[in-house]
Amino acid sequence: MNLSTRYLGLNLAHPLVASASPLTKSYEGIMNLAEAGPSAIVMHSLFEEQIDATSLEMDHFMSHGAESFGEALSYFPEVESYEVGPDLYLELIHRAKLNTDVPIIGSLNGSSRGGWVQFAKLIEEAGADALELNIYYINTDPEQSGQEVEGRYLDVVRSVVDSVEIPVAVKLSPFLSSPPNMCMRMANLGAKGFVLFNRFYQPDLDIEELEIVHDLKLSTSSSLRLPLRWIAMMYSRVHADFALSSGVHSGRDVIKAMMAGADVAMMTAEVLKRGVQRFGQIKEEITRWMEDREYESIAQMRGSLSQRNSPDPSAYVRANYMKVLNSIKQDPTGKII
Repeated sequence: MNLSTRYLGLNLAHPLVASASPLTKSYEGIMNLAEAGPSAIVMHSLFEEQIDATSLEMDHFMSHGAESFGEALSYFPEVESYEVGPDLYLELIHRAKLNTDVPIIGSLNGSSRGGWVQFAKLIEEAGADALELNIYYINTDPEQSGQEVEGRYLDVVRSVVDSVEIPVAVKLSPFLSSPPNMCMRMANLGAKGFVLFNRFYQPDLDIEELEIVHDLKLSTSSSLRLPLRWIAMMYSRVHADFALSSGVHSGRDVIKAMMAGADVAMMTAEVLKRGVQRFGQIKEEITRWMEDREYESIAQMRGSLSQRNSPDPSAYVRANYMKVLNSIKQDPTGKII
């Protein structure tokens, strides 16, 4: 049974990857994950705000009051050339690479070029096998057009891809007017893969305390449908690797991702709920399912139910909407049954 796959130039033993999560915020957490058996590990994200805040803090520390006594400024290096930032993040990558054979993928989260290029290089130097750009940008300016937003995305991707040698994947928002076009343009800039999709965590409102409430709602298997659909439509049309992220909770979910055309399936919520042993258990679920149906490899099933290979390609577009509405059954009272 050949479960191997290839993602971002990495030969992986199977398609189940540990996606970015709090589990990688410590060396012990990374080692626990690695022993559980994912084929690769995506580090928790290093946020643009962390980079900016650390740089501003160091700038203040080095320059505040220094002009009050002669030649003091000359004792400090220029802020631009001083190495600042979350060194712990880089150290975690370095230690992980020294002590595990599991590929380690760095993750940067932001919305502008900022310190991305600098830290992309540092992540590469720390030993990361690849880099995931988690572009998290919500436009609230009615004067800013969709074209400007897309230009911002492309600018980030171009800058980072040009600055590193390791392969770069882009984790995208589902709220784009044309995901296939954006993926194609980013692939033309050198992006090697795409992670679909970034989950935007929506705030709630506390109407008693009159506060905005931030809480985490983990995905369920139903969350799989959105990335499943888009990967199935882009398979073989956008020449890049695809990682399905969000909604992976079982072996069946991974198999669906492969049949849609994904190269890997990324999982976090299931592990946070039920523990790291789920990697091994789900791998066994995939193996049993393939044996029962006489599949010999992941490659054999990949893209078999993509839009290109589906016996009903229209099911992925408008026809699907009509079929779903027509499938609703109601009793005489109007209640859905």
